[in-house]
Amino acid sequence: MSGNGGGPWGGGGGNRGGNRGGGDGGRGGDGQNPIPEIDEIVKKGQEQLRILMGGGGGGKGGRGVGGPGFSKRGVLLGLVALVAMWAFASFYTVRPEERSVELMFGQYYKTGNPGLNFAPWPVITHEIVQVTTERVTEVGTGSNVLDTGLMLTRDEAVVDIEFQVVWNVTDPARFLFNLADPRETVRAASESGMRDIIARSELSPILNRDRGAIAADLRAAVQELLDSYESGIAVIRVNFDKADPPEQVINAFRDVQTARQERDRLEREADAYANRVLAQARGQSAQLQEEAEAYRAEVVNNAQGEAARFVSVYSEYVNAPEVTRKRMYLETMERVLGDMNLTILDNVTGGEAGGSGVLPYLPLESLTRPRSAN
Repeated sequence: MSGNGGGPWGGGGGNRGGNRGGGDGGRGGDGQNPIPEIDEIVKKGQEQLRILMGGGGGGKGGRGVGGPGFSKRGVLLGLVALVAMWAFASFYTVRPEERSVELMFGQYYKTGNPGLNFAPWPVITHEIVQVTTERVTEVGTGSNVLDTGLMLTRDEAVVDIEFQVVWNVTDPARFLFNLADPRETVRAASESGMRDIIARSELSPILNRDRGAIAADLRAAVQELLDSYESGIAVIRVNFDKADPPEQVINAFRDVQTARQERDRLEREADAYANRVLAQARGQSAQLQEEAEAYRAEVVNNAQGEAARFVSVYSEYVNAPEVTRKRMYLETMERVLGDMNLTILDNVTGGEAGGSGVLPYLPLESLTRPRSAN
């Protein structure tokens, strides 16, 4: 049973009902189980005492018929009743999903754990706070005039966004004392963080592939802002529900998206053609370079071989000029006359002097021709 009467701001602190009857007590409780006024308790106690003492309907002095005042037994019963009511107001139970914040004269005293707790009323009061319950703050649903969800991207496009921020309480004392309106604080921090992220992003990634990254960035940004306020709130997750163009321009936006997709397709085809042509040109260029390098190497090697041959012939010529000259003559004649169809007859008798050593016709060409396929 709660024994709190005012709240964390010290506006009552358990004595909300004021002092009556000489300042012996006031009204306690948390508004759900109020404790009776002391005057009413005293009156009820007097009536019970009169009955116990044998009195019926006493006079103005509160005395029964049977005696001039209260007996010890009646006083003891009254004290027991007062102690019972005080204990009833001082002991309270905290459930596992809750924590209690105890206040001494309206100031923070300590945090109570689940189970049975003791806070001597009216010196110490308490507030019960749900800590493990997940609380949801929605942004962009149009629940109020300012919550439209329309945000501007980096490429100057407008996007309609709806998302949810799921959070719970980690520090009940900070949650009660540092935030006047926790839900509105979470909503404002979430909307501010989302607008900052959207302003640094382009429209297409927001609509397609970057929702998970945006949700993670938003969770970190909101948590950092709430920690700077010492709010005692932990952001559990962000649910990215919707990211679409505004309804007024949805058809035009679809046409633009179709045109962009067509442009991207044509760009990809052009890039593929350019890559193919460029690869072929590079291959041909490499082939020409290889052929030129081979020709260069061949010419150089031939020149070097001719030079080496000339040097060797010259060396032989220096050693034996006649032999070398004759050899060079014979090699030259062989090279010149090697492809000619000539027949030379040496030491022929007669000749121009009228000799008859040569026949008038000798078909020597047919002897030297290669045989045909027949």
